[in-house]
Formats: sequence, C-alpha cells, structure tokens
Amino acid sequence: MGIYLNPDNANFKETLSRKIYVDKTMMISVLNEFMKTDNKYLCISRPRRFGKTIAANMISAYFSKGCDFRELFAPYKIAKDQSFESNW
Repeated sequence: MGIYLNPDNANFKETLSRKIYVDKTMMISVLNEFMKTDNKYLCISRPRRFGKTIAANMISAYFSKGCDFRELFAPYKIAKDQSFESNW
C-alpha cells in the first residue's frame, strides 16, 4: 500500500539515467503556483506517447516524503526557481 501513497524516486532516477532526457521540471513550478489557489483539481494532459508517465514520476519524486529531492533536481531548471524548496 505504501508504494501507492508515498512512492520513492526510483522511477525518475531510472529515467534520468537514460541517454536522452528533456528537462520538463518547470512543470513543477506551475504546479506550485496552483497549490496556492483554491483549485482542487489540476489536469495535466499530453498527447499520446508524449511523456505522461515520465511527468508523473517526476512530480512524484519531487513531492515524495521518503527521499531527498535536492540532489536529484539540482542540475535542472527547477533548482533555480524560487518555489523549489518553499512548497516541498
């Protein structure tokens, strides 16, 4: 049950170890902006074969309580954003 409620960042680490990874971490910045509003639901839709699972693994790795996200996201754009640590 714990893997569904609080997954770790293993899936995202596996994605980062591939040769090609396109940095989409700024989606987290947009999510952080929506967290400060009254919106209860947010839909992140993407076309077929366009990285929905990778985006979900990235978001899960960022918001997971079971692992340190700082070193994982340090080389990417989101680490330079002001909302990087404030909403974790």
